[in-house]
Amino acid sequence: MTAEEAGIERLDDEDYPAVTMGQAAALLGVQPAFLRSLDAAGVVAPERSGGGHRRYSRRQLALAARLRQLFDQGMTLEAATRIVTLQDELSQASRLLDRSEQFVPRP
Repeated sequence: MTAEEAGIERLDDEDYPAVTMGQAAALLGVQPAFLRSLDAAGVVAPERSGGGHRRYSRRQLALAARLRQLFDQGMTLEAATRIVTLQDELSQASRLLDRSEQFVPRP
């Protein structure tokens, strides 16, 4: 496998930081300042390129989009972050419960 092929395969990885800040802002329909504020707050911490430029993964873009929706509904950063965290915890607990029910017969 060539280096180029390896790089292309990494694009399928949700955590691969392939998107620049400008691209991320355009995809999300936000200003770059919004993404910088998420970084400054420690909510979305993008990777940095060799030149120090922010690079976002698909997972980080999805999180930023969820936060933006909550901001648009009037939530503060703290409230939006807490809501997203609780939603993720609930989703994970539901998946674990579903898996555990496979091994325990229902009465």
